[in-house]
Amino acid sequence: MPLFSIVVPCFNAEKTIGATLASLRAQSCADWEAICIDDGSSDATREYVKRAAKRDPRIRLATNPGKGPSEARNHGAMSLAKGNLIAFCDADDIWTPSKLDQLTTTFQDASVDAAYGRIAFFSSHPSDAKAFSTVPTSDLTIDMLLGENPVCTMSNITVRKEIITAAGGFDTTMVHNEDLEWLIRLVGNGARIVGIDHLHTWYRTSVGGLSSDLAAMFEGRVRAIATAAEFGVIPSGKSDAIHHRYLARRALRLGHDRFEPLRYAIKGVARDPVGFLFPLRRGGLTFVAALCVTVLPRATSINLFSR
Repeated sequence: MPLFSIVVPCFNAEKTIGATLASLRAQSCADWEAICIDDGSSDATREYVKRAAKRDPRIRLATNPGKGPSEARNHGAMSLAKGNLIAFCDADDIWTPSKLDQLTTTFQDASVDAAYGRIAFFSSHPSDAKAFSTVPTSDLTIDMLLGENPVCTMSNITVRKEIITAAGGFDTTMVHNEDLEWLIRLVGNGARIVGIDHLHTWYRTSVGGLSSDLAAMFEGRVRAIATAAEFGVIPSGKSDAIHHRYLARRALRLGHDRFEPLRYAIKGVARDPVGFLFPLRRGGLTFVAALCVTVLPRATSINLFSR
């Protein structure tokens, strides 16, 4: 029985799945299995996974009995996984080689139910990463999650299997923020989730990806807030302001509407000026950028912010 079961949802990922699986094979910890859940790909994704499985028997291909990444993760984590620690990795992200070794050390503490590390955001190759996440020094709370979720992506979370079973799987009716809603349930049910101050995951950014639909993201957050309320938690002014800062930064990257970033920024500052503006390198610069983009030529804005 492996220590780690890595659940990898796959859909038309022929261009990226090879690098993802290579990063798993490069782990300094060898005690894992990777379950690639294909979601009905019409490209060569399945063939890539089959070839990888021939080279490494720790990799196996499965078919999603439903549709979508939430169904795939539920099936992999709760029906197919053999390991006691469930890690998730999207089919376009890349892990650092020491990730599983560091997680092994962290989970030696029996009080830890789940763990995550730092993220580097890249577009074409990990070497072009210029933005990096941070991890709080304290355990994850629901209010943190309702601000700027420090876990960032499902590729950055590892959970004890019994914790997933107790909290339940992902809400398959949600398209956006289903990971946020799920994490809120984990914390609300008493799970201790800790951050590891080491780079664990390179996250591949895509302007045209699911995260580009800000309206749907907001709707998903409304549902996440409703789940938080079931545990007696409502967003603080600071977490609300931080979330609006995140939306302003996303809107700057997308460049769809030159006034959209400023609308989010104004709402965030109105909710909690200090929470939005500080640290200045994030909040202050975000507000200045949101102001500038309203008057800059579109081509200049795209060159500066759509990365």
